[in-house]
Amino acid sequence: MSAAPAVHVLPADKGVSTRKSALIPSATPTIIDDASSKTDGNDNESINEREGRELYPGPGEQKTNSYLVEFGPDDKENPKNWSRLYRWYLTMLGGLLVLNATFASSAPSGVAGNLMEYFTFSKEVATLTISLFVAGYCVGPLLWGPLSENFGRRSIFIFAFAVYTGFQVGCALSRNTASILIFRLLGGTFAAAPLTNSGALISDIWDPATRGKALALYTLAPFAGPAFGPLVGGYISVSGTSWRWVFWVSTIFAGACTVLIVVTLPETYAPKILAQKARRIRKETGDSRYFAPLEDQEKISFAKQLNGTVGKPFKVLFQEPMLIALSLYMIWLWLHLQYLLFEAYPIVFVEGHHMTVGSLGLTFLPIFLGGICSVIIYLAIFNPRYVRLMEKFSPNPVPPEYRLELALVGAPIFTISFFWFGWTSFPSVSYWAPLTAGFAIGVSTIMVFNALFNYIIDAYLFVAASALASNTVMRSSFGAAFPLFATQMFDSLDPRWASTLLGFVALALLPIPLILIKFGPALRRRSKHAPSRPLNPPAEAESEEEKKKSPESQV
Repeated sequence: MSAAPAVHVLPADKGVSTRKSALIPSATPTIIDDASSKTDGNDNESINEREGRELYPGPGEQKTNSYLVEFGPDDKENPKNWSRLYRWYLTMLGGLLVLNATFASSAPSGVAGNLMEYFTFSKEVATLTISLFVAGYCVGPLLWGPLSENFGRRSIFIFAFAVYTGFQVGCALSRNTASILIFRLLGGTFAAAPLTNSGALISDIWDPATRGKALALYTLAPFAGPAFGPLVGGYISVSGTSWRWVFWVSTIFAGACTVLIVVTLPETYAPKILAQKARRIRKETGDSRYFAPLEDQEKISFAKQLNGTVGKPFKVLFQEPMLIALSLYMIWLWLHLQYLLFEAYPIVFVEGHHMTVGSLGLTFLPIFLGGICSVIIYLAIFNPRYVRLMEKFSPNPVPPEYRLELALVGAPIFTISFFWFGWTSFPSVSYWAPLTAGFAIGVSTIMVFNALFNYIIDAYLFVAASALASNTVMRSSFGAAFPLFATQMFDSLDPRWASTLLGFVALALLPIPLILIKFGPALRRRSKHAPSRPLNPPAEAESEEEKKKSPESQV
């Protein structure tokens, strides 16, 4: 995918170039590319903030360095100019990598009894084989995002997946409790690479108009993995096959993904590509003045970069009340899924309806089918509406609050699904009732998750990846801890009252999207990290009928 260098130059003796940057701001900002904050070594301004200033120059400001290497309008090296079919393949590959990681997190739940028998440990320790893998997600996002911005997406994917595959082999060959727990923790740490970098990959290759579609499909992967993991593990358990085959299957799956990365995944991070391009041009022309922005960053010690990056997600989180609220809601979405997968479903369908462990895995499929239905709804209804809004608000971005329209539909269904599942879980009630509730869970979870995910990206612009990283760490922390005390909760409460308790918590969180739609613009104006953008179309004021259709009017 190489082409002639698209470099605009003006000889030094002709004066300073007055052309504007080829990096034109889009209607909706794409910001996962620059996932973290790194100082430039001279002051406290972050790379994200500096690049944001360059991408959105103030009145009368223009980029002036005539030897800055950039992408031309039709540059074949620009990932956004690659063929549409190939970019959709890369989108599916990014989702597959996330599916791989989340599948490995939940697959051992199907052979928990076998693990307890072989290692002679308790149910709580068996639960640790799940929790420790998810605990690795707390460490990984803080490493792989910053590393990918220094070494590129491709090299980090190859390194992380190769090591992750090795730890799966370690789990399969484990002979004692300590080894399998350590390998699970380390495996989760390296498996976390696609949880941060697959979203960045999608942002690298898609324009804002198509990014919503790509992310809608991508959000299926984190929920599909936990649904398919117990299915595979359960059938391995009832077939009489050794529990080790759960980890051998994960090894084969991870190894195949590693091969796909090596063979088919190019570098997609634009600053890294431009840095490589600048080095090539300097070599071809013999002129050392050509440079790319990332090369300034590469001169900073990696220790200093990492120090600034690891702390930034937590700084953004604790300074942003609305991000804390969004994180709490997304944590609850994740815990809801954990609760159903690892505690409620076995009680309701195995103990209550006397299904086999293998058949139990099939009960998770309605959740996945509900997720597919949610994506179809988004692509058919909400994405076309958002495209129209982009045209309406152009050249300004669409206000992030419009992303929450999807949550206005999904959040009530999500709350109702707790009560629906809990109070149809009696053995005397047909199992189709709680299975149908699982379908509603899948629809609503993907709707709300997709809405909040896109809202964080649009609202936090150049620090959105730091916001998402802090969200991922918080979500994974709670996800790792929840199964450890969920068992005790179910010892005291049956599925009916446990679901009711969780349902009331979901009911308390229900107003969050409504509050953000109403007060989000004011909160963003006072925010230290969320840049404020015009909230009305630049051409003319909305009509009264249009105002009634806006998210603000629905509160």
